[in-house]
Amino acid sequence: MEKMINLKVNGIAVSVPEGSTILDAARAAGNEIPTLCYLKEINEIGACRICVVEVKGARSLVASCVYPVSEGMEVTTNSARVLDSRKHTLELILSTHNKHCLSCIRSRNCELQKLCKEYGISDENKFEGAIPPSEIDYSAAHLVRDNSKCILCRRCVGACKNQYVAVIGANNRGFDTEIGCAFNEELGSVSCVSCGQCIVACPTGALTEKDDTDAVFAALNDPSKHVVVHTAPSIRATLGECFGMEPGSLVTGKMAAALRRLGFDKVFDTDFGADLTIMEEATEFLTRVKTGGVLPMITSCSPGWVKFAEHYYPEFIPNLSTCKSPQQMQGAVIKTWYAQKNNIDPKDIVCVSVMPCTAKKFECGRDDEDAAGVPDVDYALTTREVARMIERAGIKFTSLPDEDFDPILGESTGASVIFGATGGVMEAALRTAADVLEGKSMENLVYSDVRGMEGIKEASYTLGGIDVKIAVCSGLNNVSKLLDSIKSGEATYHFIEIMCCPGGCINGGGQPIQPAEVRNTVNLKGLRASALYREDEGKALRKSHESPAIKFIYDEFFGEPNSHKAHEILHTKYVKREKF
Repeated sequence: MEKMINLKVNGIAVSVPEGSTILDAARAAGNEIPTLCYLKEINEIGACRICVVEVKGARSLVASCVYPVSEGMEVTTNSARVLDSRKHTLELILSTHNKHCLSCIRSRNCELQKLCKEYGISDENKFEGAIPPSEIDYSAAHLVRDNSKCILCRRCVGACKNQYVAVIGANNRGFDTEIGCAFNEELGSVSCVSCGQCIVACPTGALTEKDDTDAVFAALNDPSKHVVVHTAPSIRATLGECFGMEPGSLVTGKMAAALRRLGFDKVFDTDFGADLTIMEEATEFLTRVKTGGVLPMITSCSPGWVKFAEHYYPEFIPNLSTCKSPQQMQGAVIKTWYAQKNNIDPKDIVCVSVMPCTAKKFECGRDDEDAAGVPDVDYALTTREVARMIERAGIKFTSLPDEDFDPILGESTGASVIFGATGGVMEAALRTAADVLEGKSMENLVYSDVRGMEGIKEASYTLGGIDVKIAVCSGLNNVSKLLDSIKSGEATYHFIEIMCCPGGCINGGGQPIQPAEVRNTVNLKGLRASALYREDEGKALRKSHESPAIKFIYDEFFGEPNSHKAHEILHTKYVKREKF
């Protein structure tokens, strides 16, 4: 039985499990203690001192996020001494902070701004003096770093370490401390995988995605351009959060309606590309099994994972599926089949994707992602960027009616919807592979072994007399453990799904930024994933190979999965990259 610790928080008796912190106990007692540096299981260092409280008998204030509870402890979270200390700390942080809040992309969603308002911080500089020099780093394909807005909370450092790559950290000492890469290298020159987890961890505007909204607005206003948009599976489960809706709200119809009102010529669904990916990927897997190809085969939908493999585990490049990601497949079909069908020069098509992932910005510029001789996708917008476009255009998102995507490239099955959650790609592939190997339509549609937010999941299935051992993995620390176990011979699999971000695309680096208070207490990944599974359950068709739109495009254009034409347009290659 778990040992419980009894204490008082602001005079209220509370009992919490042994090992809990004062922050945990305060929440159990109905009190929210402010934090800046703390992110549960990512950054628990007690550095910012915003969460300080009084403990009876202690000589100094203590950081509640790391201070363990003890039997009989008496805690005060809001005494005059505590409130004065927090206010003083905020004033010190602001003394070196870029306070151009009106032009900051995080204004109204900045944790520092919110605390300054709550604690009545004056606009006047209480502490004036030297300010550390700061340069903006634009070198990466996906991100802009502005250290003039950095508060040295190190949440980005914790997030990067939690993703294994750990390419950023604290440089210099004391007043000159700044966050950056080793030897002051630019981010674009090191082995960053562009996952963007540092951005969603940042409490201020120090880290932001490279914003392409102005370029997309310019394209929409250019009469010589045919501008097409398509939305990733997970966006329907997260976009509503940008407009005050509860996490897990499903907004598929409103999303399509909003994009149409922005002026896009066609509003398509990347889910079509996901169904297409299953057709190509499942066929590739079955071919490898039958012909003695390289196994385990590993999915290639996540560009952050692909870049990670190229930098850190290049020996697994032959294991990667050669399939392009759904984003790139969708763009390739738009600029080949769709362009031909509508007699449009691919050079005049501007293909815009809406993605949960900042690594998609990097993926757009990869080699061999230009099936029509021009980039398959021109701009990859994050969920946040498209929300800003909707706001700027004065579209009242929550009041919009539900509308459908445009045919044919807006049609999809339930299998493609679940791509946005860890395990979804594997489950979609199993639905198709089972039917092919068994030679009939199987009734089982739910593969519960691959669902859930565990970092590594394993399962074995007998399909058509073939024993298939699979693994599902998300989060690059988990990926490293999995790949190391394969290299050592401890684990053997036939097929592996890997997602760069913990929990999959629903937790991508381009998703809505929720404050630490929410991230530490709300199961965002679970709520968002549940929305995708609800949409899957409501679909009339839930297997990729049963989609009439998919059948049509193979009959009319590709011939069959993994055909020569399909390989030219829908498949790609990878390269070994330096690790730094």
